[in-house]
Amino acid sequence: MGMKATAKQRAALGTICDTFVPGDGLTLPSATEIGAVDTVFELLGRNPRESEGKQLAMLLDIWDSPVTGLLTGRGPRRFSKLSQAERERALLRLGDSGIGAVRAVFQALKQASLLAYNVTPGPTGFHPLWKEIGYPGPPGPLPTAPQPALSPQRITEPGTLTCDVVIVGSGAGGGTAAAVLAEAGLDVIVVERGGYYDDKDFGAGELAGLQQLYAPGPSASAEGQITLVAGTCLGGGTVVNWSTSLPTPDGVRDEWAEAGAHQFREAEFTESLDAVVRRLGVNERRSILSARDGVLERGASALGWAVDPLPRNVTDACDAGVECGRCGNGCRVGAKQSVTKTWLADAAARGARLIVDADVGRIEVRGGKAESVAARTATGIEFEIRARAVVVAAGAIQTPALLKRSGLGNKNIGRYLRLHPAAAVFGVFDEEIRPWEGGLQTRICRRHADLDGNGYGVIYETGPLHPGLSTGFMSWRGADNHRTNMLEFGRSNAIGIITRDRDSGEVKVDRDGRPTVDYRISDYDAGHLHTGIEGAASILEAAGARRIFSGHQAGISYEPGARGSHAEFAAAARAAGYGPGQCALGALHIMGSARMGGSPELSATDPDGATWEVKNVVVADASCFPTSSGVNPMVSIEAIAHMNAKRLVARLT
Repeated sequence: MGMKATAKQRAALGTICDTFVPGDGLTLPSATEIGAVDTVFELLGRNPRESEGKQLAMLLDIWDSPVTGLLTGRGPRRFSKLSQAERERALLRLGDSGIGAVRAVFQALKQASLLAYNVTPGPTGFHPLWKEIGYPGPPGPLPTAPQPALSPQRITEPGTLTCDVVIVGSGAGGGTAAAVLAEAGLDVIVVERGGYYDDKDFGAGELAGLQQLYAPGPSASAEGQITLVAGTCLGGGTVVNWSTSLPTPDGVRDEWAEAGAHQFREAEFTESLDAVVRRLGVNERRSILSARDGVLERGASALGWAVDPLPRNVTDACDAGVECGRCGNGCRVGAKQSVTKTWLADAAARGARLIVDADVGRIEVRGGKAESVAARTATGIEFEIRARAVVVAAGAIQTPALLKRSGLGNKNIGRYLRLHPAAAVFGVFDEEIRPWEGGLQTRICRRHADLDGNGYGVIYETGPLHPGLSTGFMSWRGADNHRTNMLEFGRSNAIGIITRDRDSGEVKVDRDGRPTVDYRISDYDAGHLHTGIEGAASILEAAGARRIFSGHQAGISYEPGARGSHAEFAAAARAAGYGPGQCALGALHIMGSARMGGSPELSATDPDGATWEVKNVVVADASCFPTSSGVNPMVSIEAIAHMNAKRLVARLT
């Protein structure tokens, strides 16, 4: 697909990318030499929001003009005529601007340039940077991988299908609901926007993973403060997530029950949680300590902070080693019990039909009742599915957008969006860590999980670090500084800080009905996040890191015992702030935008998960969360889908 770029736009992006990553003139090529510009346009071309592409095109059109120079304070000289040092200073002026929107532009350019550079295999198929840091690169598919177990269909001509229940989205929520409904003897059709990929499709590396398995957009919150990461393929996020299988904490269940869906604290929800844990084979047998999690455990224990093993939804085929670290782009050995391997397989065995590469545009509602959904394939073929009920499980960004496009007017649809804002602090060690290896996540530290007495705070976890994804959590203070960070990557580790956000944002739709995410971390939640940044640095220092740096664009670092101190680091991080473009943040857990509750004044859906206006439209994904879960949400999502689907079965049969 790709963005159609003009020669002028390509040249402008080339000079920008080469400023971020100029290479070293010896072993490391520049961004344009490796082919990063093509990668940027390729990844942007997947974004369904034309407006984002148009904004970039406009920026690139004027980038090299004297006017832009005057606006950015570098004088009337063209960007392309500046020296490398002057170009770096010009970019850093944008990154350090007092205006949030200007910082957001810098962050978008930085993210695109660094990510594209680090994931592009280049002309030889193996990036020289990977060689320098000992990164193995894509292993390719396993020759012994079995044939894909499911046979989803692609719609090739316009027409109408009929069923009892149509499910929009096939991730943690949709996949689980499909199994429950099909088992009850209902005729089920699942519609998935992405494609179907299984064991033998995995192993092609980060770039292929981004192109096939992750949502193409929106890529960030409207102000550019938080990068949004979601799965988009058959099985959704469960195909790419880090296998962490934590049940909904009791305190959170109580909070959700107070919102008016009382069953959250009752046996009904417990039974659904148990059913999910059983079906996914959740266990701690394969939660083997990696070098990464060893740093977390060693550092936290030295501080006297408790660390617990993490339960995971994997079989004993999981090596919890080299193979496991790649699992964020799909599990080559088929050990991760995604919904594709479990609930969707169960549903298909009971006759459910799975349709891939089709996007649902709207639900047709007549007289307060949903009658069908209108969908369109990736190739533009339009079709409809008539059904007695519609289950919406498109994820907490797409679900409220679909409800709004379908004419539902409840004011809470799209509101109360929670993102678990996540940041990372990096530590560089004397010994090799190889942070791309080892069990995905096998340890958790909850030392600061309750900072306010109401269950709001942060948790500490690690995750496999690959050269591409990691740049999303790093700052850029010039090409030399960044190159140093990358060359030390094999001896680095990041402690992830996941904030349970008390305050919320909103999903809105633009004129085309496409979702935009309006979310700004509140001062309250940013205070907790900051405590996490301090805590992560303490863990790394106690574990023996020789250099520690945060994702603040101001470039905050120290070297324990040699340069600076933890106290100075903490003060500098606080001063640098957490506003848009000030600290690299990601959202890997997107929740709450169609929340369940006891009244249409306070919630978007009723205690059955049904929309207040249209009772045969049921939401069954993370959108349902009344507040943020505070832990990795997969088990909670599947349990809600299980429970809401059981209630729907009772109404339909």
